[in-house]
Amino acid sequence: MILTELTLTRIITVYGAQGFLFIFSLYLAYRIISRENKKLNYIFAAFYIFEAIGLLINFIYAPIPDPAIVKVLNFITNFFSFYAPIFLLVFILILLRSEKAITPRIQIAIFLIYGIALFSMIFIAYIPEMGVTIHTPSGAPQWGLAFFLYLTIIVSIFSTIPTLYFSWRIYTQFEDQKLKDRWRYFLGGCIVLYGFLYSIFINNTTDPNSAIRTIIAVIGLILTVSASVLLYYGVGRQLD
Repeated sequence: MILTELTLTRIITVYGAQGFLFIFSLYLAYRIISRENKKLNYIFAAFYIFEAIGLLINFIYAPIPDPAIVKVLNFITNFFSFYAPIFLLVFILILLRSEKAITPRIQIAIFLIYGIALFSMIFIAYIPEMGVTIHTPSGAPQWGLAFFLYLTIIVSIFSTIPTLYFSWRIYTQFEDQKLKDRWRYFLGGCIVLYGFLYSIFINNTTDPNSAIRTIIAVIGLILTVSASVLLYYGVGRQLD
């Protein structure tokens, strides 16, 4: 297979900046689960692991020239990357209500419902002009309006709104100032994370060759690193 000739900018973005984020995400996940074998730790760490898997798949398809293969791998990348925040929601619900209230069945139901809704984006992805277009020879994806709206609505309803709402609920219930300060970092991390996701959504609708897309991509990487640090500093560090 003849590989796509990557530009210096894309090499730096994909294998440099995102490569750092991949290693950093795995490192944080390892820190969280290495010291205590608790379910809560694994749920929180899963957020970082799924983000890392999405990045790994992105590394794989970046140099592949076949649009059909790229579209499939891009879909898988999107699925893992945008599925990751659901683990934060389940983590928050357990903290708020306890594992007795948020039983394994409820947790599985949340994971399945969101997973099915998110996976269903594949039915739009292959509709010409409405779904995802893979530009050649760069291999960069561009989203149609229908795909953008579907993903935005699904992520907002199932992830963004409930995560921010229940995070705020927990914050208002804390009486200890140190706990409130810690949770403020976590809440800030959630806000930055979703800011990053929506910036990616918007960015993927723009011309892949535009300078704006590159600028937003760089800003997005800064946001996701910031979100990862804030989330870990606010809660994750306490778990390890």
